[in-house]
Amino acid sequence: MLAPEKPRNEVERLQCLRSLSLLDTDREERFDRITRLARRLFNVPVATVTLVDDDRQWFKSCCGADLTETSREVSFCGHAILDDGPFIVSDASQDKRFHDNPLVCGPPHIRFYAGVPLVYDNKYKLGTLCIFDHQPHSMDNDEVRDLVDLAKMAEQELSALHDATIDELTQISNRRGFIKLATKSLENSHLHGTPFSLAFFDLNKFKEINDKLGHQAGDDALKDFAFLISQSFRYSDLFARVGGDEFVVLYSGVTEQEAQTMIQRFQKTVDEFNVQQKRPYQLSFSAGVYTLPAGKMMNLDEILAKADSRMYLSKMQS
Repeated sequence: MLAPEKPRNEVERLQCLRSLSLLDTDREERFDRITRLARRLFNVPVATVTLVDDDRQWFKSCCGADLTETSREVSFCGHAILDDGPFIVSDASQDKRFHDNPLVCGPPHIRFYAGVPLVYDNKYKLGTLCIFDHQPHSMDNDEVRDLVDLAKMAEQELSALHDATIDELTQISNRRGFIKLATKSLENSHLHGTPFSLAFFDLNKFKEINDKLGHQAGDDALKDFAFLISQSFRYSDLFARVGGDEFVVLYSGVTEQEAQTMIQRFQKTVDEFNVQQKRPYQLSFSAGVYTLPAGKMMNLDEILAKADSRMYLSKMQS
């Protein structure tokens, strides 16, 4: 078996994928209708909209099988996102890359596979629209074009979702996108008995930047701060702009002391940025952290409010 390599832009690709707040969400008709159509159009038992995560492939829509995810190591879609066009395997049992793959040797017994990468922003291949069968197949040119057309429909749905959950200025998650994914993370933390820490950030003297330097400088300051957040914390952390000059970072499985340490490191990053970039403004922030201990129940709105209150107290004391 040949495990798929990772794209050269893997870090940026995963950041883009996570920013959509789509992983581990419920099924949606917007994607299900595409896989239903693909299944009927190509007369195959299974069609999926697949998102390729760090170590797994996760199915946003799976028509024809009871699948939710598999390891990325055994995934066909992990190979498909390395190609620019359709990735077609006529008979996996005769293909040296897949003949001993667990998905071929065992359920769902894949023989034929065809997947088209789902490309976001003309740069990031986030997953595929794919079809597969338990029998070998070939595809003619018209069928390939039809599959590509369906993949374009799925790409349009990803773009529409991005517009609804991404802050237009900073290109990180907005409040809606953050709450959607953070609620799921909170449920997982309670289920697995791990702490849940949330940091609330406020960009200091933002009004002063706008008043003295103009709104363009204010926009630049917000984009700089969002960029620093996106580059400074762990890959697994969630971050968003939730208000005009307000940002949040969620750390799953992190105690309050650990979260405070991470914020102190972030402060050093901001200080270095101010020295190196020589902007007409200096970035500074106030932050408050609230940690929900393992086993304790609280809704996300309450946690946000508590972290916000601690941020405000810190701001008044600075």
